[in-house]
Amino acid sequence: MISPTWRFITSRPVYFLAFGIGTGLSPKAPGTVGTLVGYPLYFLMIAYLPFEVVMRVLAVMYLIGIWICDVAGKAVGLADHPGIVWDEIVAMALVLCYSPQNIYGYIGAFVAFRLFDIIKPWPINLIDERMKNGHGVMLDDLLAAGYSIALIQLVIYFPIN
Repeated sequence: MISPTWRFITSRPVYFLAFGIGTGLSPKAPGTVGTLVGYPLYFLMIAYLPFEVVMRVLAVMYLIGIWICDVAGKAVGLADHPGIVWDEIVAMALVLCYSPQNIYGYIGAFVAFRLFDIIKPWPINLIDERMKNGHGVMLDDLLAAGYSIALIQLVIYFPIN
């Protein structure tokens, strides 16, 4: 396994994207730092595109992400290298689409997604353990996003007073 550097990630656009335009190089919690890139992505898309188009763009980003994460993982010698954060970026943008559009919703979305991405409840843990390729990297975060969206929707439906 190689230790990615700024020089490495800027050597090919696919690495630059996989490492979240550099956020994946964070020495502490690269997944958490990379997740934050999902916010400007979401706000940019939602400002200019209808919701249905945003969903299509995220679907394409997910599919391209399978390839991006696979190529980057092979290049560094670890399929789910902590610095590969494209999966977190796409998943966080998806969670934001289904979160309340206020500061509490944005914070709750972040906390929920990071919680499920780190804890990896079933079947996320199985995918993380068994699928050592770009598809597994993207799928475990998609499921973490699904759990996050479900939790957020439950909180909306059953508010805590």
